[in-house]
Amino acid sequence: MTLSPSPPDGVDVVLPCLDEAEALPWVLARIPAGWRALVVDNGSTDGSAEIARGLGATVVHEPRRGFGAACHAGLTAATAEVVCFCDCDASLDPSLLEPFVREVRAGGADLVLGRRRPRGRGSWPAHARAGNLALARLLRRRTGLRLHDLGPLRAGRREALLGLGLTDRRSGYPLEMVVRAADAGWRITEHDVPYLPRTGASKVTGTWRGTWQAVRDMSRVLNDVPVREGIPR
Repeated sequence: MTLSPSPPDGVDVVLPCLDEAEALPWVLARIPAGWRALVVDNGSTDGSAEIARGLGATVVHEPRRGFGAACHAGLTAATAEVVCFCDCDASLDPSLLEPFVREVRAGGADLVLGRRRPRGRGSWPAHARAGNLALARLLRRRTGLRLHDLGPLRAGRREALLGLGLTDRRSGYPLEMVVRAADAGWRITEHDVPYLPRTGASKVTGTWRGTWQAVRDMSRVLNDVPVREGIPR
């Protein structure tokens, strides 16, 4: 598949997508002007890809199931200097990425993360929040970083992110990115963002089983990722 490149000063927003037809109009309407939405269809059966394309997004197909597989396919397909990531379920507003991008471009940080702050009933189930808290504590112990969340809203430079050599293709992808970046001495910052009730059913943390699988994937990343030096910023 041949994709048209982003403008040199543009931003690509990677949106991993699995059956998010209901949420896509809201999400895509909030992509900042001049930025490109890369909707990575991960095997949707509800017409998500067609809806995204009709709304002006660039659609990337990733047949291999997995959150990390979708995210990395989007990162690989991106061409902009700065790449952002955001869930495609309307729980996070991609327009909130604008100050993240400014911080990266100004050299204030190499990787900017959104710390989710629940807004509204049911926006963050207790079991999902407990799993995230446990992993954040393990991450702080592993890296020394005072981070509180492993949320999907984030921004960094494309070439540097590719240089991290990320290998996880499941739920551990966001954590592996932070661990490898921390080991490489990246400047990582975290800012509060509102976390809204998602549209549709969660594919990962909507159930105890899904949460446990995500925690297991991420715990394995913490144990398996070796310290690497000389990774570019």
